[in-house]
Amino acid sequence: MAVRYTGRFVACALGVVLLCLLVVPVASSTPASARAKSVTALNNQILREVNRVRVQNHLQPLVVSPQLAGAAAEHSRSMATAGFFTHESADGSAFWKRIQRYYSASGFHFWAVGENLVWTSPDLTAKQAVEMWMKSPPHRVNLLSKRWHQIGLAAVHSPSAPGSYEDRAVTIVTADFGVRR
Repeated sequence: MAVRYTGRFVACALGVVLLCLLVVPVASSTPASARAKSVTALNNQILREVNRVRVQNHLQPLVVSPQLAGAAAEHSRSMATAGFFTHESADGSAFWKRIQRYYSASGFHFWAVGENLVWTSPDLTAKQAVEMWMKSPPHRVNLLSKRWHQIGLAAVHSPSAPGSYEDRAVTIVTADFGVRR
C-alpha cells in the first residue's frame, strides 16, 4: 500500500509535533514539590488503624501531635521531591534532630521519639501500611511501644517521584512517635 503525503497532511503533522513539544516540557518542568500532594484522608485512616492495633494489644491509643505531624510532613515531602527513602533527613542529619526542631525537648525532663516509614506504588491503604509495619520487627516495636503517647502522620502522593522511586507514582508515609514528660 502506498501512502501519499499531501502538503496539508504534512502541515497538520508538523503542527501536532510542535504542539507536543510545547506541552511536554511544561508538564515535565513542574517541580516535584508541586507534584507531591498531602493525603490527609489517609493520615486519618492510618491513625484509626494504628490505634485499633494498639487497643487490640491492650495499649493506649495515640493522640495526634501537630508538632510531630509537622516533622513527618517535612520528611514525607522531602523524600518524595528529592527521591530518597531513609530515616535520615535530606541534609544527612539524624531523624531525631529533624523531629526535635518541631517537637522540642525544652522544658521537659524526658523526651523520646521514634519513626516508621513506608512507601508503595502507586497507592497505599491504611491497612496495608500498618500490616507492613507489623511484619517488620523494628516497626512493630514502635507501633506497640507503651512508651509512645503521641503520633504525627504525613502521607504524600507523587505521580512521578524521582530517585529511589524511579519516576513512579508513589504514596509515602512518615509516622513520627513521641513522648515528653
